[in-house]
Amino acid sequence: MAALDSLSLFTGLGLSEQKARETLKNQTLSAQLREAATQAQQTLGSTIDKATGTLLYGLASRLRDTRRLSFLVSYIASKKIHTEPQLSAALEYVRSHPLDPIDTADFEQECGVGVTVTPEQIEEAVEAAINKHRPQLLVERYRFNMGLLMGEARAVLKWADGKMIKNEVDMQVLHLLGPKMEADLEKKPKVAKVRLEETDRRTAKYVIENGETADQTLSLMEQLRGEALKFHKPGENYKTPGYVMTPHTMNLLKQHLEITGGQVRTRFPPEPNGILHIGHAKAINFNFGYAKVSICFIWAFRYRKEEAKFFTAICDMVAWLGYTPYRVTYASDYFDQLYAWAVELIRRGLAYVCHQRGEELKGHNPLPSPWRDRPMEESLLLFEAMRKGKFSEGEATLRMKLVMEDGKMDPVAYRVKYTPHHRTGDKWCIYPTYDYTHCLCDSIEHITHSLCTKEFQARRSSYFWLCNALDVYCPVQWEYGRLNLHYAVVSKRKILQLVATGAVRDWDDPRLFTLTALRRRGFPPEGINNFCARVGVTVAQTTMEPHLLEACVRDVLNDTAPRAMAVLESLRVIITNFPAAKSLDIQVPNFPADETKGFHQVPFAPIVFIERTDFKEEPEPGFKRLAWGQPVGLRHTGYVIELQRVVKGPSGCVESLEVTCRRADAGEKPKAFIHWVSQPLTCEVRLYERLFQHKNPEDPTEVPGGFLSDLNPASLRVVEAALVDCSVALAKPFNKFQFERLGYFSVDPDSHQGKLVFNRTVTLKEDPGKV
Repeated sequence: MAALDSLSLFTGLGLSEQKARETLKNQTLSAQLREAATQAQQTLGSTIDKATGTLLYGLASRLRDTRRLSFLVSYIASKKIHTEPQLSAALEYVRSHPLDPIDTADFEQECGVGVTVTPEQIEEAVEAAINKHRPQLLVERYRFNMGLLMGEARAVLKWADGKMIKNEVDMQVLHLLGPKMEADLEKKPKVAKVRLEETDRRTAKYVIENGETADQTLSLMEQLRGEALKFHKPGENYKTPGYVMTPHTMNLLKQHLEITGGQVRTRFPPEPNGILHIGHAKAINFNFGYAKVSICFIWAFRYRKEEAKFFTAICDMVAWLGYTPYRVTYASDYFDQLYAWAVELIRRGLAYVCHQRGEELKGHNPLPSPWRDRPMEESLLLFEAMRKGKFSEGEATLRMKLVMEDGKMDPVAYRVKYTPHHRTGDKWCIYPTYDYTHCLCDSIEHITHSLCTKEFQARRSSYFWLCNALDVYCPVQWEYGRLNLHYAVVSKRKILQLVATGAVRDWDDPRLFTLTALRRRGFPPEGINNFCARVGVTVAQTTMEPHLLEACVRDVLNDTAPRAMAVLESLRVIITNFPAAKSLDIQVPNFPADETKGFHQVPFAPIVFIERTDFKEEPEPGFKRLAWGQPVGLRHTGYVIELQRVVKGPSGCVESLEVTCRRADAGEKPKAFIHWVSQPLTCEVRLYERLFQHKNPEDPTEVPGGFLSDLNPASLRVVEAALVDCSVALAKPFNKFQFERLGYFSVDPDSHQGKLVFNRTVTLKEDPGKV
């Protein structure tokens, strides 16, 4: 019966029956709308007209602070707020002024209460907009964007009724252009957009602190600021949905702004027990990119001395990606303050010492602690005893009195652990948990946006609760989805298994997607950052194809990797009529598309080496390279070679070719030009393919035998006697080159004097066989 009454009430507001039924399914919305409608009826003493009903529905569906419901309903019912722009202004006002009492005069001024917009004013504003665009209107007629006229009129008359403006625009346009003709009904032809170069789209000017301007590549996060992610401004934490206010909030935010000067402050909190992977690259870009012109911390929650190598590697990778932290901080920097706050939490009756064992706290519905209501004085004494080492590990914990989003009750704040800390020594035998430390360290460092991956959403309530329980500045936690790749595993445990079984060499094996592995393979940091930018920041977890990352890498290397020539599977070629008595020096452009970037010199001698696949005695249809009766050009030399003799060994295998040469401009242009080397260096080349055969190697439905059973036996092929031109002789580890017609390659750290080792970073073009 109650549902029927509510349905009747909602349809009486002007909602369709379908919309009213949908509203009833949302208990919070329906309760708020019912209360608003009931109050409005009492004020009006009659039925509610559709215009008022629409505003009441907008109020009920958008109001977050229910304390203001009655206040705003009174303005709507009395027609003081009677348009959508006024309602939007009112909702924004109460959201940005959360404290009582509301300044009524200021509220009414900001919401246009009492402001009357006459038909004459609307007519004048629309006429001015039409006169401004009159020439274009006369040309485009009814294909002109009429929304532009309405927008300009509304900008002048903020509180005007939108329908009245639209009606006036329609009437004046009809008066100017007359009725629509057949030509007006045709679609407006699309104008071809000029495609900006990648660098043009990513580059902009920004003002740095000393007032100078500098070119700066825009990261995704800078593009997103104020766009896809509607982040709050520093000091306006209370505007975030779900943010919890207390009587102290506004003063704390005021103090926060005085300390930070309105800076954006983020932090990157890696877990220092493993190497960073491609998913962390997104987090690094997000945290450092969003705080690009402000500051970002690297914050380490806790790590053991033996994990120092991981933390050093983390800092190295952040720097490699192009970012410099404002400061590197550790939870241990604040142990004294955290302990003092824990004592204060007990004094306020919000924490207690518990003796339930770890196994008793596991599962979704553990039994409530029998010590939850123990006296505050007793918990203080016991907590002090924990600090003095009077309890064994697991015998006592400090727990906070709250229930988290996932139903977890009373999370642990402190545990006993008799492990000396490598930064504080044996000063402490109790250590704070992540649930306790995270938000409080953020508060100490005045973080404005605590950016976390989605799995931390269940901790948001404890984050707000703990800061407010101690009356300290409360930052805002924002969650976003993880970035994963197909054909990859990134967990520390599974990578350790891959190393232990010999499937990969170490954490930096180029077949992995750790950042150290990607660097070793030759991925430039700009390519990784651009990939993160293209992926975007979403709430949902994102799993991408590796070839999208490789495409971003190619874009960067195409502009930055100088060209060289290398031959992987060589075939000796003797030029019998070589045009000079000794070798010639050939000038090869480092970047053929832009010769202003310089040249390098390679020798051209009577003996050259070509790829074995560039010759066929019996070519199939469509083969355009060297064959009987089919000459081929040698890149950069200006010469064409033609086959004269094939030399074979005892087994029948082709060992060498004898050819003659002629100037390329002395005859018909050949069908193809091939790369070659002469007087080359011998090097080792490592060719990498995907480590796993299936998209989701960790999915038991796709790979029942587990990820170790899905290894690709052809993921690494080593060419031990590849040949490369001598222009790369002085290359250092991580130097990158494009080997013409083969792909992009990077010098591996295994290189030593007299023996270069190259890793293939990516092929020149995406493999058509890849998904």
